[in-house]
Amino acid sequence: MSPAVQFLPDQPSSTHLRHRALAALTVGAIGVVFGDIGTSPLYAFREALALCGADGFDASEILGVLSLALWSLILVVSIKYVMFLTRADNHGEGGVLALAALARGALGRRSQIALVLGAAGAALFYGDAIITPALSVLSAMEGLRTIPSAASIFDEHTIRLVTIAILIALFMFQRRGTARVSALFGPVCIVWFLAIAALGIWHIADELSIFRVFDPVYGIAFLATHGITGLFVLGAVFLTVTGAEALTADMGHFGVVPIRLGWFLLVFPTLTLNYLGQGAFALAHLEAANAGGAVFVNQDWFYVMAPLPVRGPLVVLAGLATVVASQAVITGAFSLTQQAIQLGLLPRLRIRQTSGVLAGQIYLPAINWMLLAGVLILVVQFKTSSAMAAAYGIAVTGTMVVTTLLGYLVVRHVWHWSRALALAALLPFLALDLVFFGANILRVIEGGWVPLVIAAAIGLLIATWVRGRAIVRDFEQQQSIPLIDLAAALAKRPPERVEGNAVFLTGNPHAAPGALLHNLKHNKVLHENNVIVTIRTADRPIVDHEHRRTIERVDNNFSIVVLHYGFMESPDVPRDLGFGSKGEDQGLDAMKTSFFIGRNTLKPDADQGMPLWQDRIFMFLQRNANDPTEFLQIPPGKVLELGEQVTV
Repeated sequence: MSPAVQFLPDQPSSTHLRHRALAALTVGAIGVVFGDIGTSPLYAFREALALCGADGFDASEILGVLSLALWSLILVVSIKYVMFLTRADNHGEGGVLALAALARGALGRRSQIALVLGAAGAALFYGDAIITPALSVLSAMEGLRTIPSAASIFDEHTIRLVTIAILIALFMFQRRGTARVSALFGPVCIVWFLAIAALGIWHIADELSIFRVFDPVYGIAFLATHGITGLFVLGAVFLTVTGAEALTADMGHFGVVPIRLGWFLLVFPTLTLNYLGQGAFALAHLEAANAGGAVFVNQDWFYVMAPLPVRGPLVVLAGLATVVASQAVITGAFSLTQQAIQLGLLPRLRIRQTSGVLAGQIYLPAINWMLLAGVLILVVQFKTSSAMAAAYGIAVTGTMVVTTLLGYLVVRHVWHWSRALALAALLPFLALDLVFFGANILRVIEGGWVPLVIAAAIGLLIATWVRGRAIVRDFEQQQSIPLIDLAAALAKRPPERVEGNAVFLTGNPHAAPGALLHNLKHNKVLHENNVIVTIRTADRPIVDHEHRRTIERVDNNFSIVVLHYGFMESPDVPRDLGFGSKGEDQGLDAMKTSFFIGRNTLKPDADQGMPLWQDRIFMFLQRNANDPTEFLQIPPGKVLELGEQVTV
């Protein structure tokens, strides 16, 4: 073979490059996707075991709790999420609103079902987003109490202050973006997973028979013999799988293969080893207590099984891991809010890009500070992670129930499975979710009411916004006339013309916008070129440039442009109208263009539309919504707002 066609030894092949890219994505997924579920060993086994010790402990209870924990990981995470629901993606994107958008596009007239489910799932997610940082960081800092030399310094009050300081710093950092530090998330979590696996392996030797818990009989026998207590324990056992929702929510960032590789090659084995180690350590302590005639006491097993010299570094590592887990949830709340705005479920909020390279790196100040306020209230109110753990499961199980229902709609109406096959595939998952949800509902009084109240409040805001927008839209439709009729009338009796372009933004492109009618009525002029622009949100995360615009020419005076955006994109109207692009069909001169936006004045009325209290909420949301010019990225000096009074 001629040397001219030989590959140099150090020249990477395309296969090698693909493997390197896959490895990088897998490391990234381990940091972002699995941060939440990866910190569950800090508290999950401890809290589940605590609920069955009212009349003392025996070995069957430790084995039963551990068996339920491991089988929860297998059934809920490995089978339901990793193997099944990761297949139900919306053009590579997952999560409750992505599934809702996908199902909505397939249901047609019945699309409201998917929208309601998506809104419910989103509302429950905000409860999760508030509890996760509070619980995870607080549980990590509580490890300081297990260090004898630090126990006298770090009492319960001091631990709360340290937790609050860490959380405030974390939320204040959000405005800077995570582009620079996100590269550390994966390595930090890999070190974390390897560390918890090492702890587990070290203590599995205390009771090698611990592997028998893989027999589900131990878990089933525990539930059968413990009655209502067994259900309470099952609710606490669910803490082992909190964070599973991130496996589908972050598919668009990393892809299915890296998530599956990360789970099966690292996360699942290390979590399993750590839980086995905690169980074996607890059994050894139980045997020692029984032999010595002492009382067995439930402890902070995760930290206690670490040797004293490494507990300090372990607390620091746990703190870093919980900060990464909290960051993933906060970022998820930002992304979910952006999707909800695009789908019309929430009012426009200020969205700031924090990275010039990664479109998903966004910051929403309003959401950030509301989350921080909620997190701090929880830490102050509940004081300990044990008290807060009761509040955690309901939000997560509720979201999982919604995800499974949306999964059924996708399987049935998008994949076109038969009803019998779709039910056979999803009913077992739904039954499992409902069992966990029912078990967590039992803990409402202990703190489970918190995420329910948060979800109800968010749900009320969503319902009010959607209903109020519908009332305003109906009013505008009643007042409007078909654009084609207006064009014909103006052709017969042309008004005075002015030089330049007028862009009218409206929700219905085939009806004359209210701002256009007001301009004709009060100013009695028509621009030389008039473009009616409507923004549509597609049922996919991103719309490519080729399908961004559709253009329809009405006559010499009017043209209609519909701009299509994915539910994870931010609109940029001037750019996508082709400002300054002479080769574009709608290339416009920015200096000769004015934008007209309808801005109606809302008037509450107890006898029309919504109840008066709901009118007040809608008016508050409307007043505090982000200015449409900023949201649509329109130059503020080029905007005219025209409207009239609307009774809601």
